[in-house]
Amino acid sequence: MVNSKLIKFLSLVVAIMFIASMFFGCGDNSSAKPVETTKAAAQEQTKAETKSEVIKAEITFWNGFTGPDGPTLQALVDKYNSESKVATVKMEIMPWDSLYQKLTSTIATSQGPDIVAFSSPQIGTYAKPGAIVPVDEAFTKGVDLDVIPKGLVDILKYNDKFYAVPMNFATLMLYYNKDLFAKANLDPNKPPEDWNQLADYAKKLTKVNGANVEQYGFGIASKETVPMWPILIWGNGGDIIDYKNMKSVVNSDKTIGAVQLFADLIIKDKVSPPVLKGAEVDKLFETQKCAMYMCGPWAVEGFKKAGINFGVAPVPQGPERKVTLGDSVVMVMTKNCENKDAAYDYFKFWNSKDAQITWSLKTGFPPARTDLVNDEQLKSNSYVVAFSSQANDAQFYLQKLTNFGQIDSDVLSPAYEKILLGKASVKDALDEAAKKMDELLKNQ
Repeated sequence: MVNSKLIKFLSLVVAIMFIASMFFGCGDNSSAKPVETTKAAAQEQTKAETKSEVIKAEITFWNGFTGPDGPTLQALVDKYNSESKVATVKMEIMPWDSLYQKLTSTIATSQGPDIVAFSSPQIGTYAKPGAIVPVDEAFTKGVDLDVIPKGLVDILKYNDKFYAVPMNFATLMLYYNKDLFAKANLDPNKPPEDWNQLADYAKKLTKVNGANVEQYGFGIASKETVPMWPILIWGNGGDIIDYKNMKSVVNSDKTIGAVQLFADLIIKDKVSPPVLKGAEVDKLFETQKCAMYMCGPWAVEGFKKAGINFGVAPVPQGPERKVTLGDSVVMVMTKNCENKDAAYDYFKFWNSKDAQITWSLKTGFPPARTDLVNDEQLKSNSYVVAFSSQANDAQFYLQKLTNFGQIDSDVLSPAYEKILLGKASVKDALDEAAKKMDELLKNQ
């Protein structure tokens, strides 16, 4: 009997303990274990988010900045890569001629880069066959169209669509040797302001000794050069191409008048050698054998190192208008680019105030933004300020064509040479050039 009761009592105790253990066990599982699971899940989510942040799109970028500006470009690309959460730029720099050769073959096989920098006249050559694509969205995704120099805006387009954004921008100014001015009894702080003064100064600065010219007053290059003759043509109200009708106007009265005036100065007054390459006129100025010529900001450092006491001034105003040449390297997107937003993000970075200021201060080129003219940092470089001030007077040469190089080297340069070597009159040479140009302008 006793054993029976004891057994019942022990059974009851065991049952109570089992129930209690079940109760408290469930309580423990419902609080502690889910907390561990939640923490683990949170950690995994954090790891996933961190991993997703470091995976950035990669875009390939080709350009030809092999000169002194190359290290500055590389530093800016490195800065973008370290700060951007969107993309990493993998850059390849090569000589410009190699770039154009390589670009044509690689784009055709879909092996080319995502973005490319090249001279603005190249836009039409690659836009027409579809090798590069429109980038209108760039101007709604951070590139400020309103601050781009007005002359530059139009040349970024092809068939009314934007195919490029600015990379660099340059204008031409009149370089003049202050010491040679002083020796000719000209005020070294008052360069010529108009064509009348330019012609007068050029004659006074030219030194002829018998059959030899010891010093030239105003050098004008006509081949293998940054274009100089177009500035003079535009200043007189002339032009080379009527883009609206895609016809040559190089034999218009205004164009003929401008070429005749400066051809006479060269042939009769010997203010410049008759046929000059760009590198040759650079050398004449560097060796102080030429007192004035037109050039861009890339020449500043070389002349400073050569110890030339020089100044820069706006190109003297012509009878019809104040004008200079604009020159630009632009960035484009190829048809191979799969991540357009990444390319747009880099375009935005490059055209930002900070990047443009850094580029200008390090290279001497004016920024591709008109809102930085009075920037305090840029004011520390008087040459940057000077070249920047000419931005809205800049006109671009032979744009939106697929054969601009052929027109320049095969038509216009030979025409100038015939005139300057006395092989043809100005009118005859330019009439012939106009006919050749019209043939080349067909189907543009």
